[in-house]
Amino acid sequence: MRSTSLPKTKQIARILSALSLAAFALNLSAQPAPLPGRPIKVLYLGHSSDHHNSIQLYPLMAEPMARQNILVSLVLTPEEALRPDVLQNYDALMMYANHTTITPSQEKALLDFVEGGKGLIAIHCASAMFGNSEKFIALVGGAFQRHGTGDFTANIILPDHPIMQGIKPFVTWDETYVHNKHNPVDRTVLMERVDAEGKEPYTWVRTQGKGRVFYTAYGHDEKTWSKPEFQKMLQNSVQWVVDEPTRQGYQKYQAALEARTVAQAAARAARAASGNPGRGGAGRGQ
Repeated sequence: MRSTSLPKTKQIARILSALSLAAFALNLSAQPAPLPGRPIKVLYLGHSSDHHNSIQLYPLMAEPMARQNILVSLVLTPEEALRPDVLQNYDALMMYANHTTITPSQEKALLDFVEGGKGLIAIHCASAMFGNSEKFIALVGGAFQRHGTGDFTANIILPDHPIMQGIKPFVTWDETYVHNKHNPVDRTVLMERVDAEGKEPYTWVRTQGKGRVFYTAYGHDEKTWSKPEFQKMLQNSVQWVVDEPTRQGYQKYQAALEARTVAQAAARAARAASGNPGRGGAGRGQ
């Protein structure tokens, strides 16, 4: 009698295909569900100079940020950063460089970015940047004038501000910046450096349009950048300067990630207690 079954090679092909589809479906089911919200994205404008070495200091800041799901991308020129098509991909812009001039189109892109609701984090030498732009100086809230050096501790004068949460006064060697061209409009001073000359605003925040600005004069080199308090202050500042939808989305993401991590740890503990640790583990001996 003539067989109506498929040739063996076709049968094997169908079986392998079915197994592949089943494995693919199993793999999909094993993938964790997408988390609500998302990490915060920051563009970091540095430079290639060894003085205020933004490339060398980048990992001291970016790696702790990444552990908090704040993702920081580095570029080295205003031409790379200060363009609407670039800035639209980020929640905040961080500056630490010695660039001295800004073009009208770059100035407009930056002001539109902040006034439209995004954030600016200006660190140390950022207050000496773009001296040809009075609008930039006003945006930051002041300009670098001169400095000495030494070990000092700036006083926290607004400890209840969100950026100061989890931070205690800390001693570090740094440059003792003095500023001019202060813009007190919508500016709140968080820290002051006190010496024989008086009280110098050292860390502050501003609002402009719908956006927020953070500035600190701290940060000449790794002596300060490696301080946990400085790193925590930068992390807090990022979360403060971003707009409310971004901040809420980030908080949801962090909460969901923590809950998933706890659930996964509990599941692993339960499997270990039952003697079935699952994939990658070994059961109890027979």
